[in-house]
Amino acid sequence: MKNQLTRFTYKALATLVLTAFLGVFSAKSQDGAKVFKQNCAVCHDPFTDRMLTGPGLKGIFDRAPKGDWLHKWIINNEKLIKSGDAYAKQVLAKYGNAQMTVFEGTLNDKDVDAVIAYLKAGPPTPTLTTTTTTGGDPKEPEAGIDPLYLILGVIIILAIMLGALRSVRTSMQNASNRSEGKPENPETTFWQDVKHWMGNNRRLVGVFAIILLFGGMKSCWDACFRIGVYYDWRTQKGYKPEQPIKFSHKLHAGDNEIACQYCHSSVEKSRHAGIPSVNICMNCHKAIQSGPQYKETEIAKIYAAAGFDPKTGTYDESKQNPLRWIKVHNLPDHVYFNHSQHVVVGKQECSNCHGDIKSMTVAEQKSPLTMKWCIECHRKTEVAMAGNAYYDRLHAALKEKYAGQYDVKFTVDKIGGLECSKCHY
Repeated sequence: MKNQLTRFTYKALATLVLTAFLGVFSAKSQDGAKVFKQNCAVCHDPFTDRMLTGPGLKGIFDRAPKGDWLHKWIINNEKLIKSGDAYAKQVLAKYGNAQMTVFEGTLNDKDVDAVIAYLKAGPPTPTLTTTTTTGGDPKEPEAGIDPLYLILGVIIILAIMLGALRSVRTSMQNASNRSEGKPENPETTFWQDVKHWMGNNRRLVGVFAIILLFGGMKSCWDACFRIGVYYDWRTQKGYKPEQPIKFSHKLHAGDNEIACQYCHSSVEKSRHAGIPSVNICMNCHKAIQSGPQYKETEIAKIYAAAGFDPKTGTYDESKQNPLRWIKVHNLPDHVYFNHSQHVVVGKQECSNCHGDIKSMTVAEQKSPLTMKWCIECHRKTEVAMAGNAYYDRLHAALKEKYAGQYDVKFTVDKIGGLECSKCHY
């Protein structure tokens, strides 16, 4: 019994140690995947021998010297080459004396170990995934009943019921007249009955006419507010158009933590945030040729736009076809909005206007962007003056003016944020 218990204890302990080791190795591999994507994927394919800017890393552990050589090479290949390492010189000569980026100071030892663990683990096992409609790609509008058809249907049903009731009433009235020996009522048309009813109920008809008149005037008034505006009632809050490429902000800005400014490069320098060109896409996707959900399908559209042949790694300008992205957030022509003023000077986050874009698979307009919405924001948003050289003089003047009034909040409306000429010029 004791031996069995001992064997059982050893077995359980060994299983526990193995599980812990695999868990640590798996965590390292996952961390390594992230580090590799952020620093290495632009130049190297991790699990094939396909040549990108640098060689594919398939079989790298068979080619490279044993020990910590690979670790030293990743951290500082320049230092390894200068030390006279024979294999390092051989690699440099083989690839045209093009040196790899020096990551010393950018990556630490743990990062490099995680990358090596990721490469040793090999390509992840493909899993069968199912797509859901929640927060997914642009979908066709759900089938529903058009309100106009619904109103017409109700009118038709009421007309049929009214005609049937009218016929029943006429038949009953004539039957009553016959039983009393009176002549039957002469047949009248539907419109004659309507005219007779309107003549006997003039006040009620007048009330209906006034309601219809003012309702029509209100509709015309509302329609005038949309004249000359890029969007109408269908394309404001909740507008989510289908783009030429199924680009996921969640995957790029959320999961891979790519900064908004990398793609929207003019957001800190211009009034416009800028729509990224296909060249920006190609910075990464020249190497990353397959995505987690659509595989090569959507990335192939980027190559078609850039005139890029992934097999030869060459461009053909005659085959280039610029992407036509559909703008989601639109403002009228008479409205001035400056991104750099809000992002750089105002220290505002993109999510304040665009919503949690990092969680959106499909970009969607989350805020109404109306004048009322902007004014309310200016009334409640405090100006980021502390440590902001742009406001140094103004901050000093306001502190002197409101000295002793500790509850004063310097919101945007207090520095001219409600002046008409600020947004309408």
